[in-house]
Amino acid sequence: MKDELSRAEIRKDAVQGTVEAAASTVGQVATIVTSAVRDVASAVGGFATEVFEIRDAARRAAAEHDPAADPD
Repeated sequence: MKDELSRAEIRKDAVQGTVEAAASTVGQVATIVTSAVRDVASAVGGFATEVFEIRDAARRAAAEHDPAADPD
């Protein structure tokens, strides 16, 4: 006896394979986007930290140069 797939089963398998491939691709893209957002947030946070440190260093330098100008 010869096993044959019906046209409906062939279509079902094709649709199933397509959906599985699409789901896998969406998952990969989501991982890439999530990682990129995390990296950008980390870079911006690091930049903000540097700006605060530069501002504090400038205030200390100004205070050493002119102690009367110290706002604290």
